[in-house]
This record gives sequence, structure tokens and C-alpha cells, in this order.
Amino acid sequence: MNLWNKTTLKSLLLPGGVLLLAAGVLLGGGFLSISPSAIDFYYYAVFGAGILLAWRFHSSRILFALIFLLVAHRAVEFFSGGRVVSSGPGRIAFEAVAFLLPLNFILLSFIRERGLAIPTITSRLAILFLESVFVALICRPGEITGPAFLHFSFLSRHLMPWTRIPQPAWLAFFLAVGILLVRFLLYRKPVESGLLWSLGAVVLNLQAGGVGKIAGAYVTTAGLILISSIIENSYVLAYHDELTGLPSRRAYNEALLSLEEPYAVAVVDIDHFKNFNDTYGHDTGDQVLRMVAGRLAQANGGGKAFRVGGEEFSILFAGKTMKEVVEHLESLREIVERSRFRVRTVPERRHSPPRAADRRAPPRPKNTRSRNVSSELGDGLLSVTISIGVAEPKARARDVEQVILAADKALYKAKHAGRNRVETASSPRSRASATRQNIA
Repeated sequence: MNLWNKTTLKSLLLPGGVLLLAAGVLLGGGFLSISPSAIDFYYYAVFGAGILLAWRFHSSRILFALIFLLVAHRAVEFFSGGRVVSSGPGRIAFEAVAFLLPLNFILLSFIRERGLAIPTITSRLAILFLESVFVALICRPGEITGPAFLHFSFLSRHLMPWTRIPQPAWLAFFLAVGILLVRFLLYRKPVESGLLWSLGAVVLNLQAGGVGKIAGAYVTTAGLILISSIIENSYVLAYHDELTGLPSRRAYNEALLSLEEPYAVAVVDIDHFKNFNDTYGHDTGDQVLRMVAGRLAQANGGGKAFRVGGEEFSILFAGKTMKEVVEHLESLREIVERSRFRVRTVPERRHSPPRAADRRAPPRPKNTRSRNVSSELGDGLLSVTISIGVAEPKARARDVEQVILAADKALYKAKHAGRNRVETASSPRSRASATRQNIA
């Protein structure tokens, strides 16, 4: 799996990273003078709107992340009397919040999104209640220092004179950042990114003392980042395929509207995918789709891949002619052919009735050698092949719908000629790959 690419970096940094950077520059650099009343309006508007949006979109993780932030900030302000203190209940509350917030974010990152059902809300509220009782008990009037685990030092204090945050809290923050970053790279979900950057804003809030105008602006920015993750998640669900991570048919249809000549359209289909599902099961079929999608996402020549349905994909090449993209598509076909993946679970081979035939798969001639979609390579390893048809606007077919139809017919030719090959809409192309042993 390609963990780092431009798309991943963009989705990680936008919008949470940009919002945090803007807040750090404006607040930390002193470039913006904000009145306390403006901060208060910002504070209540963000948390009020955030809670309403999270409720409306049934996002329990973001809802309770906002509630945890709000309650934690109010607790520090309450026990410290609205000013930075070095001892007493205010300092104890500061240490407790600094330690518990990153742990709560870790918990929220692992909890599956189950909407706002009563059991979901009850369990989150139980956690909030227990933590609130804990903080209230250790911050009783007259207490000077809190429990040792909140402020013990495993490094010399002289090494960290620049921070107000206790070392156990720093350890919790580093752990939370590592876990959230790994989960984002694995699942590419905006919520993980939002929690990660929101946690960065919490660090700046605590570094500012946890109370006061600047600290309040930072914790509000943490809430704003969480709101942005709700919006970003809605966009991803609308325009990206959840299984493969590629842009979906809606994004594909919108991309078609902006195409201007020259351009080329490639239609891609996984060979014998339905037979593969019948043989190895749908879970393994999903593995195949994700693997192929990952290879298509790396298409060279300026191509952008989309999943348009089932095992069907499309690649748009804006500003390129068909002749310019053929070699890139051939290289992509070879990359998929050489790719290997391991079946996570190997169920018993099923002998279910065959599904409806692939509309692009004509009856195979009797003298054509036939194999399944995959090649079994031993040790649970499998490989798959793809067929590709590509077309461009012509004098008699300038509309994009006609170009797609021409690419579709070229794909049919590739299927009819033996699969695992690239065919153009203009003329048949003979390639050595058509007779390789992996052809199905």
C-alpha cells in the first residue's frame, strides 16, 4: 500500500492543518488583536454550531470530542478562577485535563461510528461522568497537588523549561498523535485527521495556560477543526468510493463536464471478476478491488482514476491524446499483472450457481485457452489481470458520451481478443501480452 502520495498529504493537511497554522500565526505571532467579546462570540458560535452539525450528521465521535473539549476547558477555568496558577485545584485540573484529553481522543478514534443510538450516547456519557467525578474529587478545596501520576518527571525538568504541560501529559499526547496518524494513513478518514489537528490546537491551548483570551481562541480552533472534519467527511462520502478510496461516479460525471479537447478516456475492467467472487468469496473480491484501485490511482501521464461501478473503473486524461496515453495504460496493465496479494482468509471453494455474465465478456471460442481471473502462485498468493479500452474525440464522435461508448467498445474488443490487454477505439492492437500465460 502506498501510504504517502500527494493525495494523502493533501487530505491530511486540509483543512485541519491549515486552520491550525492560521490560528498559530495570527494568535502566536501577535498579528491580530482580538477583543474578549469577539473571542466569546467565536467560542460559543463554534461549539454551538459544531454540536448541532454533529447531531444532524449523526457523528457521535465528533459530537463527544466537542463535548470533551468544552467540558475540559470549562473545568480548568472553573477550578483556576480564570487565571493561570502554579498550584492548588486549578493546577490539578490543568494536569488532569492535559492527561485525559489525548486519551479520550484515542478512545474516540477506535470506537466505531454508530450514530446517536441510546446505547452509544449512554456509554460516552458514562465516560464523561466518571472523568468529571474524578477531576472534582482531586480538585477539592485545599488540595495543593494532585495524584503523582499526573505530574511525575521521567526526564530532567531542566530539559523542558519551555512548557507548562506535565511530562505524563506529553507522553499521552505523543501516543495519541502516533495512533491518530497511523489510523489516518490506514483508513484515510477525515475524522482521524480532524482529531489529530484538533489535538494540536489543544496543545497550544495548554501551552497558553489553558485559560484566558489566547487559550480560549485555541480551544475554539480545536472545535472548528472538528467541524471542518464533519464537512470534509460528508464531501468524501458524496464524491469518493468508500471501499477503494477512488473518486466515485458522481465525481466522474462532474469531471466529464469540464473536459476539453484534447482528452482521452480509458475504461478498465477486472477480468472474470464475478467468477473470482464465486471462487474466493466477496471479502477477497474486495481485496482485489482495493489492490487494483491502488494501482490505478498511480496512473502516469496525468490520468485520474475513478470507480464507476462494480469492477469497472475509468481513467480520464485531460490534455492528452489517445496516442500519448496508450503506453502509460500498457505500463499500468503490466503493473497490475505483476502485482501479488495474499488472501487474508481462504474459505472453502464455493460452487454457487453462476451469476449473470459480464456484459463485456462474449462467449469464449472453443479453441481459446481459459483460466480464472486469478493465477494461484502458492502460499496464498494470487494475481489478477485487467483489460482496458481507450478512446478520444473524433470527427464523427466528439461528444463525451460518444467517446465513452467508443472506449467501451474497445474494451469489448480487448475481452474478445483474450483479455489482459489494451485496445484503442481506432484499430485493433496486437500485443505480446495477449498470449501470456496469465491471460484469461
